[in-house]
Amino acid sequence: MDDFARAVEDGLKLSKRLVLPGGVPPPRPPAGMERTVSAAAAAGPDPRLLPTAPTAYAVVTDPGAVDTPDVPSYQPYVYGRLDPPALIPLQMKEVDLAVDCALDAAHVTLRARWWVHCVTRSRDCDVRIVVPMGEQGSILGAEVSVGRRSYNTQVIEVEDHTVLNHGQIESGGLLKPQLFFLTIPQVEGGADIYATFRWSQKLLYDNGRFSVDIPFRFPYFVNPLPKVFMKREKIQLTVNSGFSKEVLLQGTSHPLKEKARQGDKLSFLHEAVVENWSSKDFNFSYSVYSADLSGGVLVQPSTLRDYDDRDRFCIFLLPGSGNRKVFRKAVVFIVDTSGSMQGKPLENVKHAVSATLSELVQGDYFNIITFNDELHSFSSCLEQVNEKSIASATDWMNSNFVAEGGTDIMHPLSEAMALLSSVHDALPQIYLVTDGSVDDEHNICQTIKTEIINRGSKSPRISTFGLGSHCNHYFLRMLASIGKGHYDAALETASIESRILKWFGRASSTIVANISVDAITHLDDFEVDSEYIPDISAKSPLCISGKYHGTFPETVIAKGCLADMKEFSIKLKVQHLKEIPLDKVMATQEISLLTSKAWLSADKQLERKVIKLSIQHSVPSEYTEMVLLQTNLDKPDATQKVKQKLKGHKGPDEPRVPLHGLKLGFGDKDATRANLTTAFGDAKQPEKNVILQKASGCCSQLADCLCCMCCIKACNRMNDQCAILMTQICAALACLGCYECCAEVCCGGSDS
Repeated sequence: MDDFARAVEDGLKLSKRLVLPGGVPPPRPPAGMERTVSAAAAAGPDPRLLPTAPTAYAVVTDPGAVDTPDVPSYQPYVYGRLDPPALIPLQMKEVDLAVDCALDAAHVTLRARWWVHCVTRSRDCDVRIVVPMGEQGSILGAEVSVGRRSYNTQVIEVEDHTVLNHGQIESGGLLKPQLFFLTIPQVEGGADIYATFRWSQKLLYDNGRFSVDIPFRFPYFVNPLPKVFMKREKIQLTVNSGFSKEVLLQGTSHPLKEKARQGDKLSFLHEAVVENWSSKDFNFSYSVYSADLSGGVLVQPSTLRDYDDRDRFCIFLLPGSGNRKVFRKAVVFIVDTSGSMQGKPLENVKHAVSATLSELVQGDYFNIITFNDELHSFSSCLEQVNEKSIASATDWMNSNFVAEGGTDIMHPLSEAMALLSSVHDALPQIYLVTDGSVDDEHNICQTIKTEIINRGSKSPRISTFGLGSHCNHYFLRMLASIGKGHYDAALETASIESRILKWFGRASSTIVANISVDAITHLDDFEVDSEYIPDISAKSPLCISGKYHGTFPETVIAKGCLADMKEFSIKLKVQHLKEIPLDKVMATQEISLLTSKAWLSADKQLERKVIKLSIQHSVPSEYTEMVLLQTNLDKPDATQKVKQKLKGHKGPDEPRVPLHGLKLGFGDKDATRANLTTAFGDAKQPEKNVILQKASGCCSQLADCLCCMCCIKACNRMNDQCAILMTQICAALACLGCYECCAEVCCGGSDS
C-alpha cells in the first residue's frame, strides 16, 4: 500500500493550491503532525495516509484541473500529466452508520456524502471510494449516485466469462483484505456523491464479551469548513443475542443512548452536529449474562426464495464467563518450510510458533515438524512442556526454519498422526501451517477422514492455517472440518503472527469435546453444514448451522466430555425466530462450508446451491461474480431497468464491470511447484510520478527526459519553447512540494 499512500501524499500537496470560499485555505493538520510527516518523508510515505474510515478520493491525472469548483483561485496553470495519478481526499458532508449485531456476526450499513471540492466545474475526474471493513469483513453490496447516474453492485452467475470485461481492474474490488473500493468515472467538479455500502463482519469474542470494531477514524483533511457545512454524525446500533438472557453493556467508543429494550433485543442511537468527524474507530462491546455454558437452538422456516425447501436451524453455544478447566494438550506443529516461504512469511511464522509454545503449560506435550520435499522433526517423540524443552525447541527452530524445496503435506500429517496415536491422558491436536497447494488434496481429506473414523473420540483435532493466495483455502477449511478443528488464514504478511496466535488460542482452549445433539432422533431429516460438530472452546462461541425436515421438540439435549473426563449435558431451548434473519446472518459461513464440500465431492448440485445462496444474499462466491452496474437516470426506461436489476435481470445495454479480488480460489499448484513467493497482495514497488509525458512544439528528446542538461547535450541548443517548458516543469514540481526535484531539473542535475 506504499504506492497508495504516496498518491495521497501527492494529492495533499496538490490540494494546497485550493482557496476555499471566503479566501480560506484547506484544513491544516493537527499541531505537530506536519512536522512529524516531514521528518518521516525520507523513510517513505506516511502510513497514516492509508484509509482508516470510508474515504473518497479525486483521481487526478491533470494537475491543471485542481481548483475550487465555484470561485477560481487564480493559481499558476500547471502543464503535464501525473502517472500514476494523485489522490486528493474529498471533503465529507454526511455520514450515517448502522450496525446490526446478531449471534456472532454484525451487518453494517454505511451511508455517506462527499463533494468534489478540488476540481473546477468545467472539468471532471474519476472518484475512488475506499471502505475499510472490520474482522473478516465481506462486502455485500454498494450503491453510488452522482448527478443523473447511479451505480450498484450485483452478484451474478458466471455462465460466460467472455461477457465480462476483466481488463478494468481499477474499477473496484479489494485493494487488500478488508479494504474494498469502487472507482466512479468522470465525476464533474463540485458534484455531490451519495454512497451506501453494506458488509458483514465477525464479532470479536473474549472472556464472555462480544465486541464489534469498525474503522471510523476520519483524517483531518476530509473535514469541510464548519462555517460552510454543518456536519451531522449519526450512528445506530441494534443487538439481538438470540437468547432469553440479559444483555449487559460493557463499553462504547461513542456516546450511544439506549432507545429501546425488548427482551434480548436492544437498540441504541447517537446523533449530533459535530465540529469534526469521528477521530476514533467505532467500538461497542456487550455480554450475555451467563456464569456457565449456555445456549439455544434457533429455528426458522424456509421461504420461497430459499434454494432448499427444508427449514433452517442454528445451535449456538456460549462458553460463559466461568473458569471451566481446559483439556491438557498433546500438540504437534506442522510447518511448511518450502522455498516459497522465504523471507518475512517464514520469519513471522517462527515468531508465532515460539509465542504459542510459551502458552503451553506443564502437563502438556508437544513436537514440531517442518516439511518441504523432506521431513524434519524436533524430536522423535512427544516432549513434555518445561523451560528446558521449550528453549531447545526455540533453538531448533532458529536452525531448521530454512525455506527451501517443494511441498508435501501428506507425509508430515501421517507422521503427526503416528506420534499422537499413543496419547491417552491429553487431547491430541495437530496445527498445520502452509502456503501451498498440492495435487493429492482430495486423497488427503479422504485418508484423514478414514483415520478419524477408525480412531473415534480419541482422534486428533486438526486445525489448519493458510498463508497467502497460493494455498487452497477450501481444502484447508475442509480438512479442519473433518478434524473437528479450527481454520484461519493470513492474507497479509503483517497479520501472520497475530492471526496465528488468535487461531491457536481458540483451538487450544477446549473445554468440552465430542459434542453430540439428540435432535436427529426427533426429526425426519437433519443435516449439519460442517462435516462434524467441533469442540467447544473457552475463547469462541460454537455456532452450528444446518437444514432439517420435521418438527423440533421444545428442548434438545447437547452432550459432551469435560476435561476431567466426566460427561457433560445441557438442555437447549428451541426458539422460533422472528426478529433475527437467520439465513442472512449465516449466509457467509454457509457459503464457505458448502463450497468446501462441493470442492471435495465435485458435486454440481452443491455448486448450484452455492450459486443460488450467493445471489440471494449478495455474498460473492467462487461460482459467481460481483459486478458493478451503471444506470443512466436520464433514459426514459430507467425505472424499468432498476426494477429489472432488483429482480436479478440485466438490461441489454447495461455495462457490467467485474469487481476483483473477492475470491480466494482453489489454490495455485503451478505456483507451488515453481516455489513462487507466497502471494499476499502486499504493496508493490511504488512508481515515480512523471510530471510531464509530452509537450508539443518541443524537441522529441526533451519529451523523453526532464533533465535540461541532457536535452542541451542531445540538441546542442535550447530554444524559446524549451525554456518555457522548463519553467513549466519547475512550477509543477514546486506545486507538488518537490523543491529538490525542481532544483535538479532547472539547475542541471544528473538524474531525470
